[in-house]
Amino acid sequence: MPEILLLVAFIAILMALYAVGVPAAYSLGLTVLLIMLLPIGPPLNLVVITQRFWAGMTSWVLLAVPFFLMAGRIMNITGITDDMFNFATELVGPLPGGLAQVNVFVSLVFSGMSGSAVADAAGIGSVEYEAMTSNGYEGDDAVGITGASAIIGPIIPPSIPVVVYAVLAQRSIGTLFVAGIVPGLLMALAMATTAFYLAKRDGWPREDSHDLSNLFESFLRALPGLITPLIIVGGILGGVFTATEAALIAVVYAILLGVFYYRSIGLTDLIEVSKDTFEDTASIVVIFGFANLYAYWLTLAGIPDLIGQILVGISASPPVTMLILTAILLVLGTFMEGTAVLLIMVPMLVPLYPTLGINPVQFGIVMVVALMYGLITPPFGLILFVLERVTDESLDDVMRSMIPYYLPLAFVLLLIILVPPLTLAVPRAFGLF
Repeated sequence: MPEILLLVAFIAILMALYAVGVPAAYSLGLTVLLIMLLPIGPPLNLVVITQRFWAGMTSWVLLAVPFFLMAGRIMNITGITDDMFNFATELVGPLPGGLAQVNVFVSLVFSGMSGSAVADAAGIGSVEYEAMTSNGYEGDDAVGITGASAIIGPIIPPSIPVVVYAVLAQRSIGTLFVAGIVPGLLMALAMATTAFYLAKRDGWPREDSHDLSNLFESFLRALPGLITPLIIVGGILGGVFTATEAALIAVVYAILLGVFYYRSIGLTDLIEVSKDTFEDTASIVVIFGFANLYAYWLTLAGIPDLIGQILVGISASPPVTMLILTAILLVLGTFMEGTAVLLIMVPMLVPLYPTLGINPVQFGIVMVVALMYGLITPPFGLILFVLERVTDESLDDVMRSMIPYYLPLAFVLLLIILVPPLTLAVPRAFGLF
């Protein structure tokens, strides 16, 4: 079958380009162009290529990406991290494994601002690690919970990977944001429970008992930051604004906090943040341009139909099919960056959802969770390298420190595959689909 030859050629060329260091977006674009030049491929049409590339870069919902990136960067330099950490220490520090619980809580709240696991690990990872090691924790214990908790960031809204999926799958960003709330909370619970067990087993230190006066004072100080995710999610759920508009509101709110509440940022800081955001946005829109071209080529080549026939032949059960696809995603996530996997897999899978009986909202969250798992998985988990850089631990130590958290996180991933209401009940309750 020509479709099989095209699929083999596509995978071989794409992997070869990716292996020699060509960025994911350019690897996709070059692969499509090279295959169109082959006798078995769809005919080369430069006009259509240009139109598809341009259409991929001019989607309205793409505006959410640079605004959420900018909001997260501004939050990182306001001083909100210290206030959040102090409040979390007063709130959950006295629990067994106190600062480990603080670590999870801060990552959970901070995820509602940054939307990025790597930003979480790089932005507050060093703060959490230093606080734990200076209070009696072993370095590997501190770095393990820091890395594991960082992957909550792209699950709790806002989430950059969820925006990427939504654009590629042509689904509502707001619906997917809300669908990630329960899975994100389950991941936090799984890590907190694991930390509780390790604290009991290994005798991790805990903070002093609660001081209600200090707790209330730290809560008031951290309150403006704590309500950031509530503004974003509440506005979307209440129909006050769309997810794209929420991103702009997050930027305005972050600037107001930094200028008037913390008084820690000025015009120079905003210019630097804007420049960094412009650079990231330029690369992101090019990525989506190539992704749109790639999706067009897949349709012409009939690849989705071929993959659908293979999957239907293996299993007619949607949960089993999702388990198979999730296993593939976990493997890809161990040696490819998450955005690259989304770019390759989403356009290939979206046309198959009706045939396979897969809900696109549920599987979107499953995909993101699986790929975040890959960020802490050897050999190329990006968070592993980030933590090696911002802590005193070697890469081998960082990798070993993640081992206790793999099984609890895998259990959460299995739950959201087998129990659809964990992702679908909240958006359905608010009439989002």
